[in-house]
Amino acid sequence: MANRTTSKPRVKVAKPYADYPLTPHPSGRWCKKIRGKLHYFGKIDDPAAALTSFNREWPYLQDGRTPPPFDTGDGCTVRLLCNAFLTAKKAHLDSGELSARSFQDYFRACETLVNHLGKDRRVDDLRSDDFRDLRAVLQTTRSPVSLKNEIIRSRMVFKFAVDERLIEKPVHYGQAFAVPTAKTLRKVRKRSGRKLFTRDEAIRILGAADVQLKAMILLGLNCGFGNTDCATVPITAFDLDGRWVDFPRPKTGIDRRIPLWPKTVKALRDALASRNKPVSQEDSDLAFLTRNGTRWVRVQQNRKATGFTNIDALAHAFSKLLRSLDINGHRNFYALRHCFETYGGEAKDQVAVDAIMGHVDPSMADRYREEISDERLRAVTEHVRTWLFGASKSVPGNTSAPTRAIAATGRRPADDR
Repeated sequence: MANRTTSKPRVKVAKPYADYPLTPHPSGRWCKKIRGKLHYFGKIDDPAAALTSFNREWPYLQDGRTPPPFDTGDGCTVRLLCNAFLTAKKAHLDSGELSARSFQDYFRACETLVNHLGKDRRVDDLRSDDFRDLRAVLQTTRSPVSLKNEIIRSRMVFKFAVDERLIEKPVHYGQAFAVPTAKTLRKVRKRSGRKLFTRDEAIRILGAADVQLKAMILLGLNCGFGNTDCATVPITAFDLDGRWVDFPRPKTGIDRRIPLWPKTVKALRDALASRNKPVSQEDSDLAFLTRNGTRWVRVQQNRKATGFTNIDALAHAFSKLLRSLDINGHRNFYALRHCFETYGGEAKDQVAVDAIMGHVDPSMADRYREEISDERLRAVTEHVRTWLFGASKSVPGNTSAPTRAIAATGRRPADDR
C-alpha cells in the first residue's frame, strides 16, 4: 500500500481590523484584486507596511498604470500641494491682501482637485487625460464663465507647486483643459441678458431699502462699489463734509478718490447713526455691519473645522429685496457696478471712469499719468446722477454735458439729489 503524504493545514490569518482593505494570500502576503488582476503588497506579518505600499500604488494600478519604483520617494501629493497653497492664501487673507470671497473660491477649487484627482495622487504623475476628465466633470455643474474661472484657479494651484519647487517640472494639462473660448462666453452673456437696472428699477430699489442697505446701494450707483467694497470700507475713508470717499479697491489695490452725491452723504450719515455694535474688535472701524454686528461679507471656518464657508449677507439681503419688488433676471448687487460703468461711460471720459471703478489700466499712458483732476471725476459721477435723479445744480469745475444742459435750462432741483 502506497504511503500517503498529508499537507500542513492552512492557518487562517485574521485582518488587523474590520475595514482593512487587503486580503491574506496563501503565499504569506497581503493582496488585492484591482482591475481583475491580483496584486501583492507585503508580508502577512507586517500589515502596516503592506497598507502603506497599497495606499501608494493603488492610484496607479486602478488606472492601469505601473507605479514608480519606491526609491523615487513619495513626492508631492495633491493634498500636500493644496494645503500649502491654501496656507499661503490664508496669510494673504489675514493681511488684507486677499478678499474673503477670493479665498473661498480658492478653497473650493482645492476641494475639487482633491476629490477628483485623489488626495494621495502624486502631482508629478498627473497626465493630460486626468485634466480632460476633470474638465468634463466641472462643465456638468458650471456655466462657461464659472468653468473658465475654475480652470484658471486650478492652474494657479499647480503653478504654485512649480514656483515653490514642490515639483521639478511644470504640470502638462493638455489641450483639453483649456478655458471656454471668447465666442462661447459672448454667446452665454447674450443669453443671460443685460446685468443692468433701469432708472425706474433703481428708484424703486432705493425706495424700498432699509437704512443700511440704501447707503450701500447708493455707493454702488455713485461709486461703482461691489459687495466686498461695502463690507470692508472703513468709516475713516469718508469725508462727508467735503463729499468724498478715498478707498483703494480691495481686489486690485488701486487708489480710488470718488466724489459723493448729496443724497449718498445723507444716506451714509443715517446709516452710521444707526450702526450696530461690532462683535469683533477687528471690525470696529467698518462703516457697515449686520444687525448681528458682523461683516456683511466674511469667511468663517465651518463647524467641523474641515473647511471654510463664505458668507455674503449683502448678496442675500439685496436678492431678497429684488424678489419683494418682483425685479428678476440675472442681476444682483454687482449689477449696480455695471450701471455705473455703463452710464458713467456716457460722460466720454473712460480714464476717469476706470479710476473710479479701480480698473487696472495696462496702457503706457497710465504709467505716466500721475493724477486725475477732481473736475473730471465729478463730471462722471454727475453724469450718472443726472441719469438717475434728473438734472441738478452745477458743480464748480464740472464741464460735463449734463452740467452744461443744466446751466442752459436754468433748472435748480433740490440739493440732496
